[in-house]
Amino acid sequence: MAPFIGQSTRRLEDHRFLTGRGLFVDDVNDSGQVWAHVVRSPHAHALIDRIDTASARVAPSVLGIYTHDDIADLGHLPCATQVATVAPMIVPPRPALANRRTRHVGDPVAFVVAETKLAARDAAEQVVVDYTPLPCIVDASAALQPDAPPLWDTGNLSFQFQRGDQAAVQAAFAGAAHVAEITVVNNRLVIAPMETRGAIGRWADGCYDLFVSAASVNAIRDQLADAVFRCPRDQIRVSAPDVGGGFGIKNCLYPEWVLLLWSARHLGRPVKWIEDRGEDFLTAAQGRDNVSCVRLALDADGTFLALDVSTIAGLGAYMSGGGPGSSTNAPAAAMGGGYVIPAIFMDVHAAFTNTAPIDAYRGAGKPEANYLIERLIDHAARQCGFDPITLRRRNLIASFPYRKALGTLVDCGRFAGNIDDVVALADHAGFPARRAASERQGRLRGLGVACFLETARGAPNEGAEIRFLDNDKMALLIGTQSNGQGHETAYPQIAADLFGLPLETFHYIQADTTEIPEGNGHGGARSMHMGGAALFTAARQVIEKGKVVAARLLQAAPDQVTFADGAFTAGTRSVDLLTVARDTSLDTYVWNLLDIITIPNGCHVAEVEIDPETGSLTLDRYTAVDDYGNLINPLLTVGQVQGGLAQGIGQALHERTVYDPDSGQMLSGSFMDYQIPRAIDLPDLDVTLTGVPTAANPLGVKGAGQAGAIAAPQTIISAVLDALAPLAVSHIDMPATPERIWRAIQSAGKP
Repeated sequence: MAPFIGQSTRRLEDHRFLTGRGLFVDDVNDSGQVWAHVVRSPHAHALIDRIDTASARVAPSVLGIYTHDDIADLGHLPCATQVATVAPMIVPPRPALANRRTRHVGDPVAFVVAETKLAARDAAEQVVVDYTPLPCIVDASAALQPDAPPLWDTGNLSFQFQRGDQAAVQAAFAGAAHVAEITVVNNRLVIAPMETRGAIGRWADGCYDLFVSAASVNAIRDQLADAVFRCPRDQIRVSAPDVGGGFGIKNCLYPEWVLLLWSARHLGRPVKWIEDRGEDFLTAAQGRDNVSCVRLALDADGTFLALDVSTIAGLGAYMSGGGPGSSTNAPAAAMGGGYVIPAIFMDVHAAFTNTAPIDAYRGAGKPEANYLIERLIDHAARQCGFDPITLRRRNLIASFPYRKALGTLVDCGRFAGNIDDVVALADHAGFPARRAASERQGRLRGLGVACFLETARGAPNEGAEIRFLDNDKMALLIGTQSNGQGHETAYPQIAADLFGLPLETFHYIQADTTEIPEGNGHGGARSMHMGGAALFTAARQVIEKGKVVAARLLQAAPDQVTFADGAFTAGTRSVDLLTVARDTSLDTYVWNLLDIITIPNGCHVAEVEIDPETGSLTLDRYTAVDDYGNLINPLLTVGQVQGGLAQGIGQALHERTVYDPDSGQMLSGSFMDYQIPRAIDLPDLDVTLTGVPTAANPLGVKGAGQAGAIAAPQTIISAVLDALAPLAVSHIDMPATPERIWRAIQSAGKP
């Protein structure tokens, strides 16, 4: 049988989606189900003086209206991320409904349940809330100023985080021939998954049941049980059907999940809530939002000596479940990219602001770390007269394994080879002719080259179970979770190779805490690395157990039995795996202990053309050469990378969450004011895969799900600044919109 691993098998799940048979939360309606609507604060910061629900309670079909006092006995939403900070991290209380004070526009104030969706909405509009507005702050840097209005009694600083050898960094800078310094902004982003959040809360037989559009059901179950309802974990079931995108923000616990379960128990009926797009913009977790002052020390030849990073990170109004990780542990693992930098020091101050909470978004800290080092290298090259490609080649890690200054072990790679390949594929040599052709048309053309290094793993350890079904099928139950990545195809490909059986033998099951009691879910480009390794281990155990049973059936010693192509053989006799499993159960569960990270890496080239009269930009070409180790399915890998590239390009050129600094109102609260990339904004995304297998897992794979979003921002901005260099523009922040480009040109003047 031909191997399945390494084949570009088209996604098995696509037939279901393309024929309208996908199952999402909004497709499901329970018998006796009622609907919920959330009353939200119209103010960014305000005291709640009075909530009058009398009129709303007598509205048609209303079953209940709940405020904080009704749920006061519940625990608060926890912060699940542990960070070693300079002083204890301040995690303010976050009840599911605001308690006497609201801290961002959209903060939940009351929960209305009625027989129908429209009745719940109509009743919510009759809830009268009297507020006393308070001063607000929406910028993290401003929030740390002495005169900033405080969100909490403890002030606006949640924590200070430091990592690295500060003394070594200071000594390196003192003796450096060159010092490059730049301040870069990583813009706050609305994530806008295709499917907004939604769930059905149920209560039956003394147990809670949350059916939810989410991507880490076990973690959500644990937080609900341990922190909020304070009950045994097996008293709460969390499950997810198909999920229409999440990108990290559906990993965390939201107030609505608490309210749905509480009201379902209180009313004895299933309660459903589906947010609209406006609520998604205002209240779903957002991403990025930090500003960093970074310095690079170099010797006279351009060898990197030290990196110093000072960051102010926005957290939003509350500490979301994974909020602090994106500015601390996650960027620290990737800080310095794929370069040899002997000394690195990070100093991070994280601030509360009157905005939606920040949580993990595709890459979660790795885009920020890579963006700042690549921008800094380009700046150093211009300042010191180095060629930017040569400067990168000179400092890339070339000897493996290599332990980075902040502790990350880089086990393998072909970093310089990535540069060589992508420069050739992008026709770097032909760029001067293309630039000249653009100039003849009155346009500016720029080419940007940038590298990336990811540290992929997410949460360590993962579970996998293999069950033999009555219909001669095998169920694969994995604790990871797909929300579009193609796991229904990739995991069966692995199993088909390990067992030597047809692909259709295997049935993939995920995202149900009853079926899969333990699992670390989605996030960190971890699934094939963690889940694949767990499946590999479980399959090996199935085969070893099967050899013992087969030896009895074949009347042979176990050490005489071999396994290949779905059958056990001893001499001239054989028996197939499924027959053995019918004789004696071979069902197997493993919890695979694995905390090693993998190091996806690559080099990208972007080419842009700019109209200097209007600032209008065309992304003309984009080329990538990436290393993801062994490939389970190259077609799915390229698709994952291209999706990440689209989101990274969106951050670089289009997307930016904007709040009014005086009122705290979101000014980019719909797709009328917040632009995500359209098909017309993207060229062909040319991705070449060149894998160096890793020994970090038995499959030799490296995570690919986040890489595009990590690599694209610095590559695009490098190309923009290269195009603007003849006009003496040396800096621009993301997003490089036409207005921002035009203003940069006007401010710089002509040389």
